Amino acid sequence: MCGRFTLNQSVKALAKIFDVQQLPDLAAEYNIAPTQKVATVLQNPESRKREFQQLYWGLIPSWAKDPGIGAKLINARAETVAEKPAFRSAFKHRRCLVLADGFYEWQRQQGGKKQPFYFRLQDGQPFAFAGLWERWRCLRQPEAGTTANEEIISCTILTTAANELLQPIHERMPVILEPQDYDLWLDSQVQTPQTLQQLLRPYPAPAMTAYPVSTLVNNSRHNSPECIIPISGD
Repeated sequence: MCGRFTLNQSVKALAKIFDVQQLPDLAAEYNIAPTQKVATVLQNPESRKREFQQLYWGLIPSWAKDPGIGAKLINARAETVAEKPAFRSAFKHRRCLVLADGFYEWQRQQGGKKQPFYFRLQDGQPFAFAGLWERWRCLRQPEAGTTANEEIISCTILTTAANELLQPIHERMPVILEPQDYDLWLDSQVQTPQTLQQLLRPYPAPAMTAYPVSTLVNNSRHNSPECIIPISGD
């Protein structure tokens, strides 16, 4: 599972690494939570160039009657994404990069408490989760909190089995794509599940690092550098 992550990188660095021309000013995010807007990169189907967009985290299927379902669809399992009704169309046609530089997972402790851990790459560089995106439009009688013809573009993050670093903490991890796989993942003309599934593998554990952090991160209202400061593992 991936339920919280971070993105604290300069716009210049993100533009260079992800090959996008225009990026808005992005505030540092230390505790990104579901239903918030997240930084993503999509491929323009006409120009075939990469474009930056901010999408809501929590995929709302186009056929959904209530957009609130997005809060339950923040992750898609790599093993079943090609068959699940909520994800299979987006898996074939609407894939994206979700930009991050770290993420959190919680380890269950004695007494039922959970200790948050922060995971990032060894070199501290930003990376991309494998994501799917979808467009939802309210064409029927508006639900509470929506308006007629309202359009919401949302996304989800794919997960896979945990690597050796995550296994003591959690059985699942988000799919982190290798940079050389970005073009293939974004190419909407590639629709063969077998080809895409090969990209949805655990990221190499030796290239990552992890450490325990404060339970401040448990509350999504806490969005400060304190969230990623290491604490004693005792």
